[in-house]
Amino acid sequence: MITEKSMKLTGSSLYTFLVDKNSTKPQIAKAVSSQFKVDVVKVKTINVKGEVKMQRRIRKSYSTSGFKKALVQLKKGQKIAMFEQAPEAKEDVVVTTAEGEPTVMKERKDLFRRTKVKVEKGAQTVVPTTQRKVITGK
Repeated sequence: MITEKSMKLTGSSLYTFLVDKNSTKPQIAKAVSSQFKVDVVKVKTINVKGEVKMQRRIRKSYSTSGFKKALVQLKKGQKIAMFEQAPEAKEDVVVTTAEGEPTVMKERKDLFRRTKVKVEKGAQTVVPTTQRKVITGK
């Protein structure tokens, strides 16, 4: 089970799994240790009840099914690779235009997690291509 809270708990070697309602703590520990080849120290289980929800247009209710979560603590120094986060690499891309001017494109996320691309033109010295002729009238 991957949520924001469970990803914070992976730092303290606690991993969250969605398990069968009838499974016991020793069964969960044995399954995790054989599946991921790690040593399990402790298992905590949580039974989450289903919710009763109302339909929007009709006055009827329905219930969602509950589930069972298991928090598994591993030995210090052991990790499960499936839960590890890949570090985000910030890269600047250099693109050349048709005129041959290099432009740098930077990506960043705004407040609403949308991607914004910022375009910066490369710093080049300005060389005049044409010179003015001064015509004096006589």
